[in-house]
Amino acid sequence: MAMDAEELKRRRQERKAQRQQARKRLTVRLCIAGVILLLCAVLIIGFASRSRQEPSNTPTVPPQTTLPTQPEETLPDETQPPVTVIHFAAAGDLNVTEKVVASGDAAYDYTQTFLDVAYLLADADLACVNFEGNLCGAPYGSNASAPQSMMTALKSAGVDMIQLANSYSINRGVSGLITTIDSVYQAGMEPVGVFQDQADYNRKQGFSLFEVEGVRVAVVSFTKGMDGTTLPPGNEHCVNVLYTDYDSTYQKVDKQRITQVLDNVAKAQPDITIALLHWGSEYNDTVSKSQQSITSLMHELGVDAIIGTHSHYVQQVEFDPEQGTLVAYSLGDFIGDAERSGSEYSIILDLEITKDNLTGTASITGYDYTPVFTVAEEGKPLRVVRIAEAVEAWEDGFMDTVTQQTYEKMTYALTRAKERVEGK
Repeated sequence: MAMDAEELKRRRQERKAQRQQARKRLTVRLCIAGVILLLCAVLIIGFASRSRQEPSNTPTVPPQTTLPTQPEETLPDETQPPVTVIHFAAAGDLNVTEKVVASGDAAYDYTQTFLDVAYLLADADLACVNFEGNLCGAPYGSNASAPQSMMTALKSAGVDMIQLANSYSINRGVSGLITTIDSVYQAGMEPVGVFQDQADYNRKQGFSLFEVEGVRVAVVSFTKGMDGTTLPPGNEHCVNVLYTDYDSTYQKVDKQRITQVLDNVAKAQPDITIALLHWGSEYNDTVSKSQQSITSLMHELGVDAIIGTHSHYVQQVEFDPEQGTLVAYSLGDFIGDAERSGSEYSIILDLEITKDNLTGTASITGYDYTPVFTVAEEGKPLRVVRIAEAVEAWEDGFMDTVTQQTYEKMTYALTRAKERVEGK
């Protein structure tokens, strides 16, 4: 059953409280262990002292030179658990169209649109969505402009950052980009991959840094291009781009710019670096040679996970547990018109990040995903649902959930999502 906004907020607060309680319990156990060790040390010292005071028949030994004392051993921080595990959730493309805008009805209220999948985002420690649109005021939809209430709904659903480096970054010019950035900030989220001007880029060094439970996560975002448009002179760093020919053929990887941003990330010494890339070709499953080149370059420069969007299809996920790296080539469309087969379903990816607090090392230690579906039925607003749960509800007799036609599409999508993730 879908949860309301207050229930989602309560779940996130409970999860935080549980972590704090776990940390307190660990602290108490460490303190008890420390007291026991101290008592043992006192007993040993006392026994040794009494032994020295007892008379001995051995001849007196001349005094020896005092040995230098050993430096005190640095004790670990008892307030910190030995291992910290956090989760990073990512959803695919949110395409701003007339149908998507209309899903909020006359009040532009999108709470119900995302409600069924919201806990997947809210339960994560960090969550992102790729927003393909602008926030530039009415009219909404036809020009890819969305109402501010859409950002409010995403924030309520647990989203922490909005990927804006994509095809629509400067759809309304640099002034539209600035307005969109301001609107994301206003909703209490972080825009990633874009910057208001050169000064903003210089301040942020081309990336965003988050800290959760002592784990520092750097997030970079790049786009292959902006629907053929070019950044005007003086604004070349307003959007992170992957190619020098980003306004035409997407053939020449901009190694200098990618390296510059990731060198800046390295100086910040994050525990984990995640790259959100808007790349590949629309409605195409092929992974290009330039994508492979970008993947190799980013791994060499310290990127742990690459999460892709743009193709509108779910594509394979490649996880290397030994290296602790992951590449998800495309998550698919989180929500859109859902008129083309394959674009009506996507996945919400969940990365498990583990940090060893004793060594200070961190890596991607696993991943999971949830297939989701954009329900588009005549006379009803669009909404995103978890496929497995929606299929089960229909089979259990809740016939008002979706139509039989939608049910059949979802059962097929559930199988195809798994096959696509596995590269079949």
